[in-house]
Amino acid sequence: MAERKAPLSRKALKARKRAKKKKPEFARHESWRYIKLKENWRRPRGLDNKMRRKIKGWPPTVSVGYKGPKVARGLHPSGYKEVLVHNAKEISEIDPKTQAARIAHTVGKKKRAQIIAAARKNKVVILNVKVVKEPVEEKEEKPEETEEKPAEEQKKPVEKVEKPKRKFIGGKRVEQEAKLPVKKGEKPKKSKKTTKTEEGAEKQ
Repeated sequence: MAERKAPLSRKALKARKRAKKKKPEFARHESWRYIKLKENWRRPRGLDNKMRRKIKGWPPTVSVGYKGPKVARGLHPSGYKEVLVHNAKEISEIDPKTQAARIAHTVGKKKRAQIIAAARKNKVVILNVKVVKEPVEEKEEKPEETEEKPAEEQKKPVEKVEKPKRKFIGGKRVEQEAKLPVKKGEKPKKSKKTTKTEEGAEKQ
């Protein structure tokens, strides 16, 4: 469920934020000297440790005086107080204005579903439930149906015209005329052009 900030605890969160700005960043003893030591805080315990003895010039150590305001102590970043829940009955005891539920890790799948249903009914925020967005189903585009054209409009088969073939007569290249398709009842036309070799043969 989506987390929303409680209206009453907004001032408390702002006060905690202001107090945190004044706090120093606590570093582990000699983490600046050795690469193997991380900067995350560890309490120094040595007898002669300078940080433990709070000697002047050494970084500050964690102490009670640095704690945040009492109003914001123990609040979740969303502004609610956490309440651990094990079953659906415990949801009814939660105040939805100031408290938020956290489902225990030992709860199974069946009880978890019951807790979520009860929380939605009572409008209680659950901190450790992820909101899964439902995938949007894309509409399948149907192919447009092509209208069948009548037989007359359909394209007629195109008659292929043969290209003139070339022959070698007496060492010269001569082009032959392509034979055109002859319709019924018509006589084939004679070609007017004649080659020189044909004219010489006729004279003889």
